[in-house]
Amino acid sequence: MSNKTSSILKNKTVAALLALSTSVVWAFAFPLIKLGIREFQIAPDDIGSKTLFAGVRFFAAGVVVSIAARMMNAAKKQPRFRRSGVRLSLLLGLVNTALHYFFYYIGLSNQSGSRSAVIDSMSSFLLIPAACIVFEDEHFTRRKAAGCLLGLAGILTVNAGGGLLGEFTLAGDGMLILSAVFSAAGGVLTRIVSQRADIFSATGVSLWFGGLLMMLGGLLTGGRLSVFTPFGVFVLCCLAAISVYGFSVYNMLLACNPVGQTAIFNSLIPIFGVTFSCIILHEPYKPQYIAACILAASGIYVINSEKDKARNGGNKAQTQG
Repeated sequence: MSNKTSSILKNKTVAALLALSTSVVWAFAFPLIKLGIREFQIAPDDIGSKTLFAGVRFFAAGVVVSIAARMMNAAKKQPRFRRSGVRLSLLLGLVNTALHYFFYYIGLSNQSGSRSAVIDSMSSFLLIPAACIVFEDEHFTRRKAAGCLLGLAGILTVNAGGGLLGEFTLAGDGMLILSAVFSAAGGVLTRIVSQRADIFSATGVSLWFGGLLMMLGGLLTGGRLSVFTPFGVFVLCCLAAISVYGFSVYNMLLACNPVGQTAIFNSLIPIFGVTFSCIILHEPYKPQYIAACILAASGIYVINSEKDKARNGGNKAQTQG
């Protein structure tokens, strides 16, 4: 990544708008995945075919990003990787693509798109404290703690009205929580990879390698995509495009900005995801979803307050100096 691009991505307004755009784009994935599984006529218990479906999406996205990265780096005549960067990019593909989305697809297919969108935002509130533990320039301030608690309260609110665990299901909510854990680990790895490789190139490798693992896993477990329709192919292409834009922009933002200020915008995904799922899939809009979204948005506001921004920026400057 060039210094000019890096300086642009560090601009607070630009970074906020781009982070917001990735949240909107990723939110569309919730209803589209459910539409895609339905259009390809994948049975609810057919884990192999779901994994294959996801693998095709990410492999295609990774190929597109890798080609674009190679062309850009060739024009700038700069290397894409150090030796350790290749290994870390492959590890990123295993964690942030293969494992993250294996559990994500299983959980989403067994739960409503609206509920899944809210539970999935848990990854943001896991990533922030994890980044503070791993990176010296990330500090777990009171505002970050308050923001994370507000966000987690939003997650718990989804289960309101049904006892301690509410409507919790292992095949649905349990898989989505595991997905969030691997997503948070992937966020930490992304920041580490960016120090050893061109993050755009690393994103492409992680996507196609993770997608390849999922395709192989799906095929070995009997997965098949035997029903093709024009609309199904269109949905699959849209999902691949979401991955190309979402991961490329988000990973570059993580590489250039404090993790907390970037990751917290993922808390907006439930707000958009619930809305899109209700509109596209005609799912009911439950009262607790509104409360959960308000709590998640409050967490974003608290973490991105001006005072905390200044502190994070100062810490980062000192570390880099």
